[in-house]
Amino acid sequence: MTALSDSKSEDRPAFKAKQVLRPRAQVEQQIREAILSGQFAQGDKLPAEMQLAEQFGVSRPTIREALGALVSQGLIRKIPGVAGGSFVNSVTTHSLSRTLGESVDTILRLGALHVDEITVVRHALEVPAARMAAVHRTSDHLDLMRSIVERQRTTTIDDPDIPTYDLEFHATVGDASGNRLLGAFVRALHSATRPVLFLEVTPPVAKQTVKQHIAIAAAIEAGNSDGAAEAMEDHLDYVLKHSSNCTWSLES
Repeated sequence: MTALSDSKSEDRPAFKAKQVLRPRAQVEQQIREAILSGQFAQGDKLPAEMQLAEQFGVSRPTIREALGALVSQGLIRKIPGVAGGSFVNSVTTHSLSRTLGESVDTILRLGALHVDEITVVRHALEVPAARMAAVHRTSDHLDLMRSIVERQRTTTIDDPDIPTYDLEFHATVGDASGNRLLGAFVRALHSATRPVLFLEVTPPVAKQTVKQHIAIAAAIEAGNSDGAAEAMEDHLDYVLKHSSNCTWSLES
């Protein structure tokens, strides 16, 4: 992490007060642009609140509001303590999926979606993800898939963690694709929609879905791209067939 006092500080942007309708907006807009344009790199520390207040010609509470908005957007994180401050976030699959998931939540709150609409998007994301995972998976991905499938295989249909197992299995396949953006989209969609909650879970249906997860994992482990894609497609079709014929919303 780079402090303001480091030599790199000479390359930092000189923030200036601008005439805008809301003081907080000018602060948020300029810092956001400085981050997105690369003037602040991942992990860099922003100037202290007092220094920002002087540069922008605004109060410290205004600076805090702007920084809070940037935290909500996932651009920075605030660390308390003497060595703390506001730091530019590093982009990881999990941080990206969290940001995307919040956006999906917002979109879904604006209007309901039918379960088959979600399944169409899952096909578009997860079938190619499974195909790519058969090529790019690592031993860690395989170990994690085996662990998740084993928990699914040995649990009961009333286990409250079933949605979590399902999320982690599909997210691991997405991560194994080797494409961080694709993996983030898969995790974000699952986190926001929780598709397994649509499933009419009976012992036979639960047993079959676990078998399908095993088949997907086996094809990925074997490096069988076509087999992995086909197994994922069969699984998604089966889940849709045995899902409630209802409209999805966050309030349901």
